[in-house]
Amino acid sequence: MDVSIAPKKMTTRSVLRSDATRKFLAFGALIVLLVYFSLASPHFMTFNNVVGILLQTSVNGVLALGVTFVIITGGIDLSIGTVMTFSSVISAIVCINWGLPVWAGVLGGMGAGALAGFVNGTIISRMKVPPFITTLGIMYIAKGLSLVLSELRPIYFNAAPGFRNIAMGSLVEKIIPGAEIPNAVLIMFGAAIFAAFLLNRTILGRYTFALGSNEEATRLSGVNVNFWKTMVYTVCGLFSGIAGVLMASRLNSAQPALGQGYELDAIAAVVIGGTSLSGGEGTILGTIIGAFVMSVLVNGLRIMSIEQEWQIVITGGILVAAVYMDVIRRRAIA
Repeated sequence: MDVSIAPKKMTTRSVLRSDATRKFLAFGALIVLLVYFSLASPHFMTFNNVVGILLQTSVNGVLALGVTFVIITGGIDLSIGTVMTFSSVISAIVCINWGLPVWAGVLGGMGAGALAGFVNGTIISRMKVPPFITTLGIMYIAKGLSLVLSELRPIYFNAAPGFRNIAMGSLVEKIIPGAEIPNAVLIMFGAAIFAAFLLNRTILGRYTFALGSNEEATRLSGVNVNFWKTMVYTVCGLFSGIAGVLMASRLNSAQPALGQGYELDAIAAVVIGGTSLSGGEGTILGTIIGAFVMSVLVNGLRIMSIEQEWQIVITGGILVAAVYMDVIRRRAIA
């Protein structure tokens, strides 16, 4: 007997629900911005400007990778910007004040970020304090500690010349002469591959989606929800630590006053990339595309000599529009 299986019919609901649709929309927005700014200014698509966009994306992109995990669980992390600064200060203290090698400073910065994330996750999961309040408090604590530990002054890496090469050196140029692409760009893409592996190929990623889809059902199925939620925030802190090392290397200094406000750009990149603030949905590729959308937008507005105040207004408007589009999409598939 010939038994055939009819192909599954694609409905409007399934199309709206698919990750491919969300990534396609984000990528389409990126292409539109690239075409528009290329036509608006002959300086936009020059090699130096493209490298500048890539370098600008590196820090925000790494921050966005970490907070993607948190947002998929239905949470939020407002502390990533100042945790990034705190991590850069710790790197400087380890390298400059303590005189340890560059690799120790890198590990110190990453460890400081992971520790801050662990504290966030512990308070949220064990003490049941809402993520918004917890991470808002840690945001101010990290900022205060950065100022205290640095004694209100930037810490320069002049005594550790190899530190600057972490972000601003160019391995690509050694292979392809003239292609001076900073290492920070390679680190961002390497971090993205690592994040994609964690999210799609490990039990951490599986439980990240489960927490965002239905936390109570996940708990009733026997999963240690508190442990895995803490791990998610720890991973977010680790990526903030990596971003802190990149920022310090790029500036060749730890600037304790920087950081606040970076979390908004990172969250905007995640939302533009298709991750739902309601949780349960999101991709690393979408986040990277969203980070490039943010960088291209800011760079293009600067080239067109748009005042910084209006750049902030436009960025905020795009974030609200991206969230509203997510709300409309979720209503359509409900």
